[in-house]
Amino acid sequence: MCENFIGTKIYRIQNRYTLACVLKKMYTSIRPAIRVVDRILFLRVLVIRGKNSQYAGMGKMIDAIKVLIAVNVILYAVTFLMPGMQDAMFTALALYFPKNDHFRYWQFVTNMFMHGGFTHLLFNMYALWAFGTPLEQIWGINRFLFFYFLSGIGAGVIYTLVNYFQFDNIYNDLVGLGVSPADIQNLLVTSSYSSSLADTVGEQRLINFYHLYNTPAVGASGAIYGVLVAFGILFPNAKLALIFLPVPVAAKYFIPFLIGLDLFSGITGVSIFGGGIAHFAHIGGAVIGFLLMWYWRKDAQKNPH
Repeated sequence: MCENFIGTKIYRIQNRYTLACVLKKMYTSIRPAIRVVDRILFLRVLVIRGKNSQYAGMGKMIDAIKVLIAVNVILYAVTFLMPGMQDAMFTALALYFPKNDHFRYWQFVTNMFMHGGFTHLLFNMYALWAFGTPLEQIWGINRFLFFYFLSGIGAGVIYTLVNYFQFDNIYNDLVGLGVSPADIQNLLVTSSYSSSLADTVGEQRLINFYHLYNTPAVGASGAIYGVLVAFGILFPNAKLALIFLPVPVAAKYFIPFLIGLDLFSGITGVSIFGGGIAHFAHIGGAVIGFLLMWYWRKDAQKNPH
């Protein structure tokens, strides 16, 4: 999922360009970029052996993956390439904190198709293609889509619950210090507060309080983490090559490490990948993905075909 949306420059196009022309240009530019990412920057499956040999057909993109990627690319183009659409798209489709006036229940689904920038979109769609394709080949379209959407929605719910807990803790501390609800609301709307309040509560906590309320989350990363967990369970010995490691790493080791890194960053606030990342959405997607895989395996053992 998932990165928190921070204002991004709107790329304006001349009136003579149609959306179809824009998408064609994006497709042309994305193809070589994916090759570069595949070879240098991200994860690449190198060795599949034994029971995992069925993964060898991963390179062929199939139906659900095509549709999901297409929808993500189209919404990205509308958001960033169509003049005047950025604010409206994020207001309607990004996932806001429930107490924010912009919050809508459908945002638990729609935020999965919104991204905060081209790199965010590219990496998520690459991961969806690389790790989602073998799952769809094994499960079929219906089960894959059920898994993907439940992981993404679950990620949004868990992320929101964690944010709610953090928000309420700060809110209750402010009330305990005698800050009126009106002053708290003013802080949330204007991000203004007194130096004495910052000294008492902590300036960073007040900044976090403001962002919890106002900063929406976007991205397919929560659903992608569910897909990663399923991939790791089904193909534990698949070797993944990483830019920062000299040797390939098996999925059964790398994926838990990645989730653990997100948990560390979510708890401590220290992130090697920079700020603006919804770590608990990643963890939420991974948890839902694991629970689904556990349930399906348990059910398969009880009812063997």
